[in-house]
Amino acid sequence: MLVGKIATGEVEDERDEKLSSAAAEMGRAGGKKRAENMTPERRKEIAQKAAAKRWAKDS
Repeated sequence: MLVGKIATGEVEDERDEKLSSAAAEMGRAGGKKRAENMTPERRKEIAQKAAAKRWAKDS
């Protein structure tokens, strides 16, 4: 219901952009740390699986 009111302009979206930005920053840092701890073979395996999924969606 709140989403509809925001969409129609009855109420303003009161999300705090700073909190969203901080969460995104922490997520990026976590991803980098995860990649550092993985072997190159494992990173390649994950990348290939992701690419296969992307290409399968286009068909």
